[in-house]
Amino acid sequence: MSNLVLRDHMRRLLMAKYELQRTQYKAICEDRNLPNTVRYEYRVKLSQLPRNSSKTRIRNRCTLTGRSRSVYKRFRISRIVFRELASQGAICGVYKSSW
Repeated sequence: MSNLVLRDHMRRLLMAKYELQRTQYKAICEDRNLPNTVRYEYRVKLSQLPRNSSKTRIRNRCTLTGRSRSVYKRFRISRIVFRELASQGAICGVYKSSW
């Protein structure tokens, strides 16, 4: 496993850990019926959460090579690795078409 894959995995764990807090803080910050002091207080709390706990910092990466582009979400592998595994018959239900 490459370093980038491990970093992305840690970000996913942090996001799962702080997801509930982050959504609650965001909801309070965006509620216009609350006083500005309360909204500001929760905006500060939101900014004190770890940056890597944000969902936007997650990048889909291939779990085998670490490639960040053209990764199939369903399999979590890149198109290149997918083609190699499909040609070898390592992915169930996927086979190369020929006519």
